[in-house]
Amino acid sequence: MPTMDPLQDLLRAALAEMTRGRHDRAVALLEPHAQVASNELQRYLGESLRRAGRVQDAIGPLMQALSLKIDDVDAYLQLAFALQSLQMKAEAAECFRTVATLQPASVMAQAYQAHGDQQCARWQDFEANLQALRAALSAKPDDAGDEFGVPFALAALPHAPAELLKIGRLSARFLSRGLRALPPVQAIAKPRLRIGYLSSDFHAHATAALMVEVLEQRDRERFEVLLFSHGPDDGSALQRRIRAACERVVEVGDLDPSGIAARMRAEGVDIAVDLKGHTAGSRFAALAARPAPVQAAWLGFPGTCGADFIDYVIGDAIVTPLEDAPFYSERIAQLPRCYQPGDAARTIHPVPRAELGLPEDAIVLLSANAVYKITPPLFDAWMAILHRLPGALLWQLSGGEQADAQLRLEAQQRGIAPERLVFMPPTGMEKHWNRLAAADVALDTWPCNGHTTTSDALAAGVPVVTLRGDGFASRVAESLLTQAGLSGLVCDSLQAYVDQVCALATGPKPAIRPWIDSTGFARDLEALYERMWARAVAGLPPAELPAQPLAGGGAGSAAVQKV
Repeated sequence: MPTMDPLQDLLRAALAEMTRGRHDRAVALLEPHAQVASNELQRYLGESLRRAGRVQDAIGPLMQALSLKIDDVDAYLQLAFALQSLQMKAEAAECFRTVATLQPASVMAQAYQAHGDQQCARWQDFEANLQALRAALSAKPDDAGDEFGVPFALAALPHAPAELLKIGRLSARFLSRGLRALPPVQAIAKPRLRIGYLSSDFHAHATAALMVEVLEQRDRERFEVLLFSHGPDDGSALQRRIRAACERVVEVGDLDPSGIAARMRAEGVDIAVDLKGHTAGSRFAALAARPAPVQAAWLGFPGTCGADFIDYVIGDAIVTPLEDAPFYSERIAQLPRCYQPGDAARTIHPVPRAELGLPEDAIVLLSANAVYKITPPLFDAWMAILHRLPGALLWQLSGGEQADAQLRLEAQQRGIAPERLVFMPPTGMEKHWNRLAAADVALDTWPCNGHTTTSDALAAGVPVVTLRGDGFASRVAESLLTQAGLSGLVCDSLQAYVDQVCALATGPKPAIRPWIDSTGFARDLEALYERMWARAVAGLPPAELPAQPLAGGGAGSAAVQKV
């Protein structure tokens, strides 16, 4: 309803567009008034420009917002996100540090500070950042829901499983505030179940690459699949392929969470599966309105969402053992194989080392994980490996010029020549897959393992060495390696990790067992959906669903249990 204050009417209209993800429309509303000295207007304009892809243009309005209100936490956050997109990660980290100074008791502020430093390999405050984050989280009441805690940041840092559950609950309550549940719908027995997948990643993205073949191999007579997409239309071959594998794509990018829930209900979704969780661009809070009788989380976030409106988390006996059930708000639903699917149709065309700037005679140790996953103890181990292998180099995915320079400096401080770190620039998925084959051994990260990164290396024929950890994010590589017949590369100690890498780099390479069986995976996933649905039809609450024997005797399982 219009008021007597035109500025407030304008801001209210712009915020409505922003809430629905229509940032271009918000820019169109706000940009004609860009000279107005309003902190809120400048902040809204800066955020909308950033989210609309005009990142450089966002800097001016955000700086103007701060000049009008120097302690505007939201403006600092938006400026930090913009600077990160411009690969100015050290400057972004300073913005996050200002937020943490302004709000020392805020879990969100401490999480962003820790994550911001990790993204530019700024480790001098690593322990202090971690302690500040854990202290802020510990001080929060168990039933708090007053802020988004950034669970993704904690998942990449040393933490206890109970801490991830607490930060997940805090964040889920905050994200779902004000959302009202739709009238309940009773699950009934029916000849065909409608599965609705919710994500922004149905394009040239790792999630689509992982699950496309499973969707192609599904039982179309028993299962109908709808993709609820709030992501871009990139026109890629992968996007065309995943869309062709489903009955329909329902575009929900212009809808707010309530609107997404209403659309899922209108489409008659039986089982809603969120593929994002607490990752960037997620709209999983739409499921707080209970649009479907059964709701599950899979593939996106390596841990609990902390949401009481998600019934099941889909994992396996390694990443989600039943004894970890107390650390999940969801009920654990185990697949009898690694929870992560893959695409057996993927082909690798190796790239000559010379084209990649790699010496032909070097031992190439691959680290294709993002820089934020590298912790000081992990880097110490990698440098110990380089000391033991004088002919080796570390081939690291670039984190941008600032992060790369900092990693070289950290190496030099540990007695390793900076030129022994070679950085691979970002590139498209297929080119990235092809270049990985140039490596000899892949070094996994902890406490947050490589997930798609691990399966990409295995697909390129590169063995991966990992350290067994505590929690979902620390066990993904173990699950994948077990599936590929390489459980011997899963280490129990830091010293064993270093020794295993050195032995593998200088000795024979183990055979990688073909681990992708998309037909069998589809049957196993469908069997899990059937069990979820059967409980709902019987009027029973969600319960732990232990893994059952593999369908069709497919590739090796992560573990097998009977109900």
